[in-house]
Amino acid sequence: MLDQRTGDDDQIRHRRRRYTVGSMAVLTDEQVDAALPELDDWERVNGALRRSVRFPAFLDGIDAVRRVGEHAESKDHHPDIDIRWRTVTFVLVTHSEGGITEKDIQMARDIDGILG
Repeated sequence: MLDQRTGDDDQIRHRRRRYTVGSMAVLTDEQVDAALPELDDWERVNGALRRSVRFPAFLDGIDAVRRVGEHAESKDHHPDIDIRWRTVTFVLVTHSEGGITEKDIQMARDIDGILG
């Protein structure tokens, strides 16, 4: 029988085992759990950090997104952002590493500081 695996199969299998690339390590569940108490209203959901914030008015949420966006751009680490009227949800995961890294924890802290 021929081996019908593709290069993509090998890459996917490799990504599942990869915990470090350069100096960026995917955090263990225990490390994420230890960091969560110091983060305001963040939770781990589906392998990412998530925080939803309800603002007094729609434009207040838009202003917060602008401020977070400017900071994220300066750090070259961008949260996924979902806007639903007055509720804005920020989601952090280091996609290139396939999980939550220290970079995500730091950006969550930064977002907490920006939102006040």
